[in-house]
Amino acid sequence: MTDQEGSRSVTAALVVIGEEILSGRTSDENIAYIAAYLTRIGISLREVRVVADLEAEIVAAVNELRPRFSYVFTTGGIGPTHDDVTTDAIAKAFQVDVVVDPEAVAAMRQHFSEKELTPARLRMARIPQGAKLIDNAISRAPGFMLGNVIVMAGVPRIMQVMLDAVTPRLAKGRPMLTRSVRIDVAEGDAAPGLAELQSAHPEVQIGSYPFFENKRLGTYVVLRSTDAAKLATALDALWALIHRAGFHAAAAEGE
Repeated sequence: MTDQEGSRSVTAALVVIGEEILSGRTSDENIAYIAAYLTRIGISLREVRVVADLEAEIVAAVNELRPRFSYVFTTGGIGPTHDDVTTDAIAKAFQVDVVVDPEAVAAMRQHFSEKELTPARLRMARIPQGAKLIDNAISRAPGFMLGNVIVMAGVPRIMQVMLDAVTPRLAKGRPMLTRSVRIDVAEGDAAPGLAELQSAHPEVQIGSYPFFENKRLGTYVVLRSTDAAKLATALDALWALIHRAGFHAAAAEGE
């Protein structure tokens, strides 16, 4: 894949695994964190799926996504219980065996005593053959990377340290730059001009997001691009549009 300048565009999909997410028992905290994290390092998150703890569904999702994206991240399903089936599903997707990895056992011994390293906990040392471990500085049970699939824990703090650990291995594109402007008119009033602006600047993503505050409608306009010069040109054109239309507007906080 290429970005607008012809250099490589690094893309990703995320598969969130867990009945607890689908049932509403648990609110997912990882999607927003991963999306923002990947954006900062120049990887564009293009798709998110939530699937149950069912081996066949995980296999199907991973095998559909991994040819389409630079990376596929998964969260959840690598714990010690019977319904943690992600490891077996990833092995099946790649048609490899699952083995007890000596490095994973050694890592877990840093956190658990021999008595605590029960057969259930040792399930977390089962890794698809050929996968590279991802360090878990909190509880030591590792994640892993096989091909372009990165398998992480669902617990947010543990997922975050795994993401930090795997990041140096990943190819990265140019970080996405963002500029935001608050326009104090309804989105419908701003829409025609914004459509023209988008047509004139196809290399910049232009999004509009309505809000209601102090009994007044308004619109946040968000411009995104990996190219600083093109972003600046589009931003200048947005301000020119605002002035021509007589809208009241201000740069959003932090811009």
